[in-house]
Amino acid sequence: MARKLTTLVAFAAIFALLQHVSMAQQTHVVGDALAWTVPSGGAAAYSAWAAGKTFAVGDILLFNFTTGLHSVAEVSKAAFDSCNTSSPISISTNGPINITLRSAGSHYYLCTFPSHCALGQKLAINVSGSTSPAPQPATARPVIPPTSAPVMAPSVSPSTAPAPSVSVAPATAPAPAPASVAQTFIVGDNMGWSVPTGGPVSYQRWANDKSFKVGDTLVFNFVNGAHNVARISKASYDSCNTASPINTISTGPASITLTNSGEHYYMCTFPGHCSMGQKLAINVTGSAAAPTPSIAATPSGSTVPSGDSPATSPPAPSASAPSLALAALPVTFLSLAFARLLNSRVL
Repeated sequence: MARKLTTLVAFAAIFALLQHVSMAQQTHVVGDALAWTVPSGGAAAYSAWAAGKTFAVGDILLFNFTTGLHSVAEVSKAAFDSCNTSSPISISTNGPINITLRSAGSHYYLCTFPSHCALGQKLAINVSGSTSPAPQPATARPVIPPTSAPVMAPSVSPSTAPAPSVSVAPATAPAPAPASVAQTFIVGDNMGWSVPTGGPVSYQRWANDKSFKVGDTLVFNFVNGAHNVARISKASYDSCNTASPINTISTGPASITLTNSGEHYYMCTFPGHCSMGQKLAINVTGSAAAPTPSIAATPSGSTVPSGDSPATSPPAPSASAPSLALAALPVTFLSLAFARLLNSRVL
């Protein structure tokens, strides 16, 4: 009996541990639809955004900004209060950027571009110790057998003794492999969405080693007023004809979710940009299991695509789902343990 109780307690502890490990960290898109920019309402805009959030070690801050227009630097409290940009703890100049929170306590961020901090592009948050509280392990109750006299088996001669029954534990079906999840692709990566120095081959080289699926998101990172992104037909793509695009988005960064399979064609409609190589053709196949949150909201003033759809909102990962594969493991272990325990009692 003591051995059985020890086994039950051990599996309960393993189950609790795996549940704790499988809790994923949260990703917070700084400012949500506001993104990381100079806010019209001053520093109160980011303070109000942070006030409704809980930040923990292991969480991720996603600063969504256009490269060349903003930056994000972690600074001391004194530098934060005075908007001193001279000695940041760390600085990132290429957007969008993910920053993982690795320590508890107060963290301070600002943009180092002239006057941006003074105009309100600054964020202060408080980080707690862990991503989720550890669940209390379950306490196993002892199983008390009924008090009854033992039953003596009748004597049976070897020639007439029935064949002993053999108990076979049912086979446990293996956990299904998780389907691939949707991905977010930053078009051109650090090159962004601009006129490439290497011509059209630059974007085709970027796309060649990637697999695009329905549910994935393309992020076109460009400077407003200098570029745009238009979805077009193959004929317009081949001839750089900007007259009749399927849809056009003129505010960057632009997030476009791939909603149907097949060939997709994009270009910038600014004069001469397509002919100099600012064009992209991709092939979209299949579908992903569950689209990941887009990293930018649909830009205001953008037209809605008939095929691909801009992401309507930034991710809201306040309650990140645990991994399906990890969640299946403790259930399987516990099922096997209880099956063995019940089998031994029957025998």
